[in-house]
Amino acid sequence: MANLNIIEFPDPRLRKIATPVEAFDADLGRLIDAMFETMYSAQGIGLAATQVDVHKQLLLLDVSETRDQPHVYINPRIIESEGSETCEEGCLSVPGIYAEVSRAEKIRISARDPDGNLFEEALDGMHAVCFQHEMDHLKGKLFIDYLSPLKRRMVRKKLEKQRRQEIQNATGPRM
Repeated sequence: MANLNIIEFPDPRLRKIATPVEAFDADLGRLIDAMFETMYSAQGIGLAATQVDVHKQLLLLDVSETRDQPHVYINPRIIESEGSETCEEGCLSVPGIYAEVSRAEKIRISARDPDGNLFEEALDGMHAVCFQHEMDHLKGKLFIDYLSPLKRRMVRKKLEKQRRQEIQNATGPRM
């Protein structure tokens, strides 16, 4: 299956709130496979369905260095959290931008697997941070929303400049 298109800030589709997955079928399996392919080819460690314009409560993670520990979370919920840690985050939907964000240090989550089975899991470290980041996507929130309004404006201007440069590079010089 081909890579999916990752939508980028400030696209308003990133602000849509995801709805629960109801059908645990072959179509869901194909979407999960396509999302993993997209995430891995983009060098990401997490991807929410919202980022590929599918507004369902589905997120994927693989924070392993060897990229061989994929995790699928469907209709996920954070049921407990404790502590706080700040780390630098980036996002496939906000390319080239990184910022310090505070998140819960440890979380306990519940979710469904691709077959619809409910499970709970305790997460910490990068796994917990990434899960919270992707959960935000399902709620229409981006990591840059944690920044001050001034920093968000700077991010928007930087991305606009990057896109203009990409277009200019693609079309060549104008005479």
